[in-house]
Amino acid sequence: MSIYAKISESVVEETVLAWFETLGYAVESGPAISPGEPRAEREEYNQVVLKGRLRRALADINPDIPLEAIDEALRKVTRTESPSLVENNRRFHRMLTDGVDVSYRDNGRVVHDKAWLLDLNDTENNNWLVANQFAVVENKVNRRPDIIVFVNGLPLAVIELKNPADEKATIHQAYNQFQTYKGDIPTLFGYNELLIISDGLEARMGTLTSGWDRFIPWRTVDGKQIAPKGSIELEVLLKGVFDKRRFLDLILNFVVFEDGGAAIMKKVAAYHQFH
Repeated sequence: MSIYAKISESVVEETVLAWFETLGYAVESGPAISPGEPRAEREEYNQVVLKGRLRRALADINPDIPLEAIDEALRKVTRTESPSLVENNRRFHRMLTDGVDVSYRDNGRVVHDKAWLLDLNDTENNNWLVANQFAVVENKVNRRPDIIVFVNGLPLAVIELKNPADEKATIHQAYNQFQTYKGDIPTLFGYNELLIISDGLEARMGTLTSGWDRFIPWRTVDGKQIAPKGSIELEVLLKGVFDKRRFLDLILNFVVFEDGGAAIMKKVAAYHQFH
């Protein structure tokens, strides 16, 4: 019998959540913060941004901007402008990197300013959360990604896990699951920076537009030493990529959009390109 035969997908999920806790993330049950619950953080299942967390983070990160401009930034971030998922994603990524344009009056004059979505100087001034089994409903289709990584209420990464004890449940199936999700609950992926697929053993990372061949492993935790042979790929990837400062550095400085003729491609650096 395989040593992994008794490992279920839920055990892998719990292990992932525990690793995130060691990285300093808060952990929430998706169902516990769902609409209608005592600790609900959204009003409808089609809402994918945790607006309360985002509003508080915007105010903390941009203390010199008046609240009406903070609300303007919130509206811009949560508004969908294009029928194209990739275009919406590129627009959002630009707001992550370049800030959100806001205007407000100060002593009778109009001030044009930027509201920043992330605090790069003080990582602890951001709100770090992972939630499991976070249901999203769009067009009457209900999908429940395994784990979503929220920074300041923004769903920046999604992790899809498969059962390592099930020989038919491969990471390729997790990849296919993402292709289904993108069609069924596109609003969630308008904010996505990274997609992670794993069966608890193997683990790969890609972007919204990555083909199967572009999902790649991450081989280092500290960015210097390659993880020893026999290391758990998923642990190396999560601890290597989601260290708070590294994660912000990776998504802000090592993600690019390329207009390759017919399609826009979103690319993220591999571990050996990130330094």
